[in-house]
Amino acid sequence: MTSLETYLQEMRHARTAAVKETSYYGALANLFNEVGKTLKPKVHYVITPASLGAGLPDGGLYTAQQLKRNDEVSPATLLL
Repeated sequence: MTSLETYLQEMRHARTAAVKETSYYGALANLFNEVGKTLKPKVHYVITPASLGAGLPDGGLYTAQQLKRNDEVSPATLLL
């Protein structure tokens, strides 16, 4: 099964009992992470990362190097 097929199946399963929007974050994270593994550099999706001054973001894509940092991620390093 492809990443997209898995995503659509997860969406269908969650649809009947889901809260609008946030219940689908897990399926979206799985899809983004599977696609992110194929990119150079590889990226990882983080659901609701820390606010960077513009409210609470829905998610962000980060490289492994960005996730290893102990300091705050600046808006310039955000990929999404």
